Amino acid sequence: MPSPNDNDAPGDPWERWTKPPPVKGQLIHKGYAKTKKFLPEVSLGGAIIFVVLLFGAVSFWSAFYTVPSDSVAVVQRFGKYIKKIPPGLHFKLPLGIDTAIIVPIKRQLKQEFGFTTPSSSSLNLIPRTQNVALETQMVTGDLNAALVEWVVQYRIADPVKFLFEVRAPNATLRDVSESVMREVVGDRTVDEVITIGRQEIESEALAKMQILTTKYAMGISIDQVQLKNINPPKPVQASFNEVNQAQQEKERLINEARRDYNKVIPLAEGEKDQRIREADGYRLKRINEAQGDVARFNALLVEYTKAPEVTRRRIYLETMQEILPVIHSKIIIDEQTHSILPFLDLNAIQGEQP
Repeated sequence: MPSPNDNDAPGDPWERWTKPPPVKGQLIHKGYAKTKKFLPEVSLGGAIIFVVLLFGAVSFWSAFYTVPSDSVAVVQRFGKYIKKIPPGLHFKLPLGIDTAIIVPIKRQLKQEFGFTTPSSSSLNLIPRTQNVALETQMVTGDLNAALVEWVVQYRIADPVKFLFEVRAPNATLRDVSESVMREVVGDRTVDEVITIGRQEIESEALAKMQILTTKYAMGISIDQVQLKNINPPKPVQASFNEVNQAQQEKERLINEARRDYNKVIPLAEGEKDQRIREADGYRLKRINEAQGDVARFNALLVEYTKAPEVTRRRIYLETMQEILPVIHSKIIIDEQTHSILPFLDLNAIQGEQP
């Protein structure tokens, strides 16, 4: 049997495992003996050198890190913020002296309220602290209930504030979004929330969320607030759908009446304007003709006062020149004979050569 001090004796470190063990430790002894066949004989100094080299390689390898193109790295030294690192391959002090936190500042993140998209990444969504159904239950300004689902899309504008100014920025943003949405919905009736007020709700909620995130120094920029499904509670959903259908029918009839109005009224207005313009034209025509007749008569009067006989004969001849061509049957009577003069019937021989 080996003495108690045999383990401290110099020599082969595996020698103590090859010595005959007590009877009840024979199985363990055989296992160690077989293990020695597969392991090389290493001295204590070689083992220390191997451990040091391995430790140095691991430290050197862990000192390098890569920042993606859509992110920056926030470097801390012993927990204190040092600087921000742009994308690329960088070096930091190993052994936990420097730690680099990758923050995606160019990626658009989102939070969903009242529903969950299966394809969304875990980075965009945070664990829910309450039931999803409770997020959608809201009271409108006319004391009606509505189930509102919405999405908040945002970006990390300042990674330092995002990491260090607020303890849980994602959870804080979720609480801010829910609070603002309940406030905005509570200022409107249920009809406005479900039908015509969606765009106003989105714009007002976006502005108020951005004000609060800036006030709390969260380092977040809100890009968009988008309402999804807005429904009444299930017990009254059937009745509300009937009311909604009636309102849609009312709007349809109103639109049809406006269409007919826009079709008939402009046509009547156009006809009215046309007749007014025609009357104005006729009025101007009659006035101009009358003024022209007056001027012509005055001119004839001047000439008549100068030479009455000549003017009278000229007027007679001009009048006959205008009247005779439009008269088909002409009878000419000589004042001296008082008989009908013979005439050549030109109408009967029209088209013949003379």
